[in-house]
Amino acid sequence: MPRTAWTTMSGMSPVSRARKKSSLPSAPSINGLFKDVLRDFSAVAAEPGPFDVDLLGSEVVGQWREVVVEDEPDTDLGLELIAFAQRKITPGAAALLAALQVLAETEEERSAAAEALAVVLGRGIPEPEWAAEIGQVSVGECWRTGDVYGDESSLLCVFSRGDATLGLLALLDFTEGGRVRDLVVIEEPHEVLAEMRTQAAEDGDLVVLDKVEPADAHRLLLAGIAATDALDEPDVGEDYSRFHAIALVWARSLPEPSVAPPVVAWTAEQRAEAVAQFLAETALPDAEAGREIAALLVEHGCRTEPANPLRVGPEKLARFLESLLDGEYELEDEDAVAPVVLAWSAWGARRAELSDVATAALVEEVTEYLGEYLSDEDEDDDLSAYLDGTESADEVLAVVARRRFAVPELETVIGDEEFTDLDPGDPEQRRLLVIGAHPEYHESLAADEFDGTDGLRLALETSVVDQLWDDDPAELWPAAQRLLEQGLSRVDVVDRLVTVLEEQLVEPEEDAVEDELDFDLDTYQAALREI
Repeated sequence: MPRTAWTTMSGMSPVSRARKKSSLPSAPSINGLFKDVLRDFSAVAAEPGPFDVDLLGSEVVGQWREVVVEDEPDTDLGLELIAFAQRKITPGAAALLAALQVLAETEEERSAAAEALAVVLGRGIPEPEWAAEIGQVSVGECWRTGDVYGDESSLLCVFSRGDATLGLLALLDFTEGGRVRDLVVIEEPHEVLAEMRTQAAEDGDLVVLDKVEPADAHRLLLAGIAATDALDEPDVGEDYSRFHAIALVWARSLPEPSVAPPVVAWTAEQRAEAVAQFLAETALPDAEAGREIAALLVEHGCRTEPANPLRVGPEKLARFLESLLDGEYELEDEDAVAPVVLAWSAWGARRAELSDVATAALVEEVTEYLGEYLSDEDEDDDLSAYLDGTESADEVLAVVARRRFAVPELETVIGDEEFTDLDPGDPEQRRLLVIGAHPEYHESLAADEFDGTDGLRLALETSVVDQLWDDDPAELWPAAQRLLEQGLSRVDVVDRLVTVLEEQLVEPEEDAVEDELDFDLDTYQAALREI
């Protein structure tokens, strides 16, 4: 299932302007890797730019986060590297240790680096002139842009040292508690902010941009990184480890983190009340199935986003469908998933007072996700095939229900020929599906001997299916629904509608197209209303 139909970080492509990764060549041994690190620090420390040492140190720390020593998985590479550097009497060792006493991610490692640096300096190596500047930055503005639904956002914090300015961009995923999915250091943060503003101005119905108080940015950043680091195997971007250390160090320059509003878990009564409200405000064909799936949607919201369980967004609903596929929830009626989730999307959009554009985009994306969910459950079922993209958010549920009744299958067999992945929006392919549902006629059709009463009934059924698909006349689908409510099967309902149409046939005019059915529309509509 595709993820993140829209994300700020990918939409603005900031990585193209990110700090270029320093060359840390692979080594055949840990000692070889340590030598490469010292060599890189020796080269950078000679004439460093304002942030060069900070960023190289962050890359080194990020590298050892990802390396596992064969046969010694519990080896602390940070302490091993510090001990290795302490044994060297070189400017590179002093530079490395000066950086690690600030950038190492544990107090034990920072203390060990400071002690090792003292040993190296005691042997006559001068302390780097820039040592006191590592991690020291001035805080600029903080901005956040994201989707209007609240699924994801990108947090931009601007930091400077002297005349040099960099930006830290964090991708926040609120479908997983606001955790950080990626970190990027930006060389030209003013350009990224300009793109954020342009995107919000041009796509204001789907994108929001807000200035963030630095204390709030500190809370979001630390809480998001902590949430990601708590996972055993987090799904993160390729730069997350690379800039992890520098993000934590620069965050210390921000004001104390603001206090997040307390989150109170919903009671069983609150969950049941939300389900009841949804059912009362939504017309569903099967209320009991709707109750079951709505309860699961509420449970999913309480588990993944307890501060706002009823929020809807494309990514949040995609995660719910993934949880169904993964078997996290048990369902009595899986056929009801599509209509209920679509109804939940529209209902949630109304609750959030989303614009018509945002609501339509939400329903469109959820419809695509449902198509993939249904394809995984049933390879013959594709929800998107029943839509043409012109439906409003409130129309989608009704359109899908009507057209799936008209064309319940998308493949058929006629004689010895199998037809798969047919397009129900194509009248000729719909006709094949109607013919395929009547194998009793296939032999005579193949022999071109199909005419008379049977031929007329098949033509009338095709016409009824076309009318249902196009919802013209408008009286036809309500008539079919009333028959279904009486307990009739789809086959019996269609047969009854064919009979009603047949009763309204009139003699064709002289200039009528051959094989075209001609009927009295007014009496046909009146007959349908009487059903």
